[in-house]
Amino acid sequence: MSEEANKNNYSADSIQALEGMEHVRMRPSMYIGDVGVRGLHHLVYEVVDNSIDEAMGGHCDNISVVINEDGSITTKDNGRGIPVGLHKKEGVSALQVVMTKIGAGGKFDKDSYKVSGGLHGVGVSCVNALSNSLKATVYREGKIWEQEYERGKALYPVKSIGETEETGTIVTFYPDDTIFTQTTEYNYETLSNRMRELAYLNKGVTISITDKRVKDEKGEFLSEVFYSEEGLKEFIKFLDGNREQLIREVVSMEGEKNGIPVEVAMVYNTSYSENLHSYVNNINTHEGGTHLSGFRRGLTSTLKKYADASGMLDKLKFEIQGDDFREGLTAIVSVKVAEPQFEGQTKTKLGNREVSSAVSQAVSEMLTNYLEENPDDAKVIVQKVILAAQARHAATKAREMVQRKTVMSIGGLPGKLSDCSEQDATKCEVFLVEGDSAGGTAKQGRDRNFQAILPLRGKILNVEKAMQHKVFENEEIKNIYTALGVTIGTEEDSKALNLDKLRYHKVVIMCDADVDGSHIETLILTFFFRFMRELIEGGHVYIATPPLYLVKKGTKKRYAWNDKERDEIADSFNGSVGIQRYKGLGEMNAEQLWDTTMNPDFRTLRQVTIENATESDRIFSMLMGDEVPPRREFIEKNAVYANIDA
Repeated sequence: MSEEANKNNYSADSIQALEGMEHVRMRPSMYIGDVGVRGLHHLVYEVVDNSIDEAMGGHCDNISVVINEDGSITTKDNGRGIPVGLHKKEGVSALQVVMTKIGAGGKFDKDSYKVSGGLHGVGVSCVNALSNSLKATVYREGKIWEQEYERGKALYPVKSIGETEETGTIVTFYPDDTIFTQTTEYNYETLSNRMRELAYLNKGVTISITDKRVKDEKGEFLSEVFYSEEGLKEFIKFLDGNREQLIREVVSMEGEKNGIPVEVAMVYNTSYSENLHSYVNNINTHEGGTHLSGFRRGLTSTLKKYADASGMLDKLKFEIQGDDFREGLTAIVSVKVAEPQFEGQTKTKLGNREVSSAVSQAVSEMLTNYLEENPDDAKVIVQKVILAAQARHAATKAREMVQRKTVMSIGGLPGKLSDCSEQDATKCEVFLVEGDSAGGTAKQGRDRNFQAILPLRGKILNVEKAMQHKVFENEEIKNIYTALGVTIGTEEDSKALNLDKLRYHKVVIMCDADVDGSHIETLILTFFFRFMRELIEGGHVYIATPPLYLVKKGTKKRYAWNDKERDEIADSFNGSVGIQRYKGLGEMNAEQLWDTTMNPDFRTLRQVTIENATESDRIFSMLMGDEVPPRREFIEKNAVYANIDA
């Protein structure tokens, strides 16, 4: 048979039946989301989830995570230890089955774990499949057991290497660099934030993280230990540390409703934003779901009933809505569900109907008791709700103005917008540029076929400190809404964004590479996070990275994006060189701006993502709030280039 005939011969032999581990290696994104930075960190979460399951069952109270000097990860717990006895069906140690078979593990046995953490349930075997090497050490039955693997395959049978009185499991793995081609370097902050979150969600469990790649001035490794006595109550205090509390204490409850463990904590503050965070089996369900719907229903009905009975609403000329009860509210809802059903775009929206009534009932009972026992706080909350209702009423009119402007024809677009000619929104991008001068340069340098320019005058409104109607009345913000073509508001959520008519699929923030530029960048990102989060979650928001320097020698010239790059280029040129420091975008000519910052073939765009919504909320409230010391500390710790004013 000819080679061509062979190619076209589609027979039973053409069907590849991949075994579990091989399928994980061929299609890793199906199991861990992606093979970028997020997927890399997900490997650690999968291993730690096994330890958390032991903790939720009451068998473990100490978990440690170590980033080793060589970049590998070691996790350790004092749980019962993975079983090592012979697995009758597989004919090998249960440890080997757990480590090398997809879908194997105690999570699927309801007698072992009533509730288990983790979203995908692929567990440690998936981590094994995607690692160059992995070693499992188990302390169990008076002995220390060990087995090593390479890319998911056992190198030898499980063996005993010593005796012990301890119990627990240690896993050390190094991610496979042929899978994670972008990077295999773990970010300490990312892992630390998740460990802190897990400690709050599982009170009474000590979780530590150590980075052996970094030493402080005392010569000690970078390390943190997280432990929470009060759980979500402490979590709320941590998240709201940069806001002014409106009531004296955090309202919280923990209990079981209809067989579902429910934990809730909430507090009101003087801000104008609503910050609701929800978890199912320790997973942050940023798309919400039935547990969040239940919380909102319980909160609204209970507060409305109390407010009506108090007589404080008698003089209000319009109806109070659900949004009004949640302005200035920070709340966390955590439920444990035996068989969670996830839906939504990223499978992080809870679909179990029975959870809604359980949470609603729990919140209603908690709030009823609190309002009766704390009449002064109750009065303050109702006053806050009335103010929110009045502000919403004003915001509705302001929002309608934005909507009217947005739905008009091309003539309704902002006068300063230089639009592009392409009609396919997926191919279009808009640059939000700081100032008219830089805007003029960008207009000259752009490719007008697919690139639009919207200059912004000065620093836009700090939405963290502004009432909703002030946001919608702000001219620069109105221009952003109008230019993007998005509409705002649904019956359930007055700030929800409709992206159906989004005119550009890339929204690029382009500011000067200095302190003022960074501040404007943060103001715009705060606005997007509070009022256009769907834009970020849809992967539409980017930050441009203009160069800081132009290094020249004769006819040779190269751009540098930081001091180190500048020095390396200068050294490579040999001898004396000319160095131009760009203080702003306006200092570049149109050709230079195109070459370095706008040309898709050569530019670097940083995509804005929300890895951790609770941490993002905390950072934005800290950066844009009134408290100076935490902001100063954050900038000193994180800024590569910053002049901090006294």
